[in-house]
Amino acid sequence: MFYKTVAELVKTAEQRKCPISTIVLENQVENTELTLDELLKQMDKNWSVMVEAMERGLNEEVRSVSGLTGGDAKKLYQAHLSGSSPLSGGPVMETVARALAVAEVNAAMGRIVAAPTAGSCGVVPAVVYTVANLRGNSRSDIVKALFTAAGFGMIIAYNASISGAEGGCQAECGSASCMAAAAAVELAGGTPVQAAHAGAIALKNVLGLVCDPVAGLVEVPCIKRNAMAAANAMVAADLALSGIESRIPIDEVIGAMKEIGKSMPATLKETACGGLANTPTARLLERQLFEAYEE
Repeated sequence: MFYKTVAELVKTAEQRKCPISTIVLENQVENTELTLDELLKQMDKNWSVMVEAMERGLNEEVRSVSGLTGGDAKKLYQAHLSGSSPLSGGPVMETVARALAVAEVNAAMGRIVAAPTAGSCGVVPAVVYTVANLRGNSRSDIVKALFTAAGFGMIIAYNASISGAEGGCQAECGSASCMAAAAAVELAGGTPVQAAHAGAIALKNVLGLVCDPVAGLVEVPCIKRNAMAAANAMVAADLALSGIESRIPIDEVIGAMKEIGKSMPATLKETACGGLANTPTARLLERQLFEAYEE
């Protein structure tokens, strides 16, 4: 069995004086029919797909089939490169642009890696890419950090949910933000304990986030929520690396997310019946889209 709590995962890594990714990899070797080399190669392929999605979204005018979204990643990235919008800082701005890029590629029916879901696919690659570039990490470091992200994601899925239909967007973009923050800390040379605090802080910040896709499509507000979750992960990682701790342990935060998800009405869990999906503008867009399809 895989570790059921982050506390157990962190304790083992601390006792072994190794990164969380080492424990996750060893556990996967033990519980799958894959060798260590096969697991690393598989994750390396995943990273290649992530990078391809980022580059496509940043450099092309990617548009969704519905026409609702697209082109924002390229627009923001160009602003980042030109220095014309410096308010949030270079690394954060690049991270946000990359998160938008992958989410836009997903909306355009492009190839992405669900991390942990398609609706939250931009967060982990954007954060990992930017942090690795800043810190000068190798591709091997990146691949291993993705296993740390995966480990956190598996524990969230086991104890709560990564499904917007079950737990709202907190379960999708929230989980992705938690995973990305933990991976960022490892890439930056932080400890397993700091990775857990970063994950807890990131997830706490989005508790209660609803899933209310306009017209039932994973576009509005999903794509911009990827951007928000990526920036949130960067901030959470910085807080943890600075020695700031989450007063509520991460496993309890995950438990709270599950409880909140159960309390959410169905209208706010991917049904497109409430929230932003039920605003006058959203309903107008929905009618226009479906009328166009019927024609």
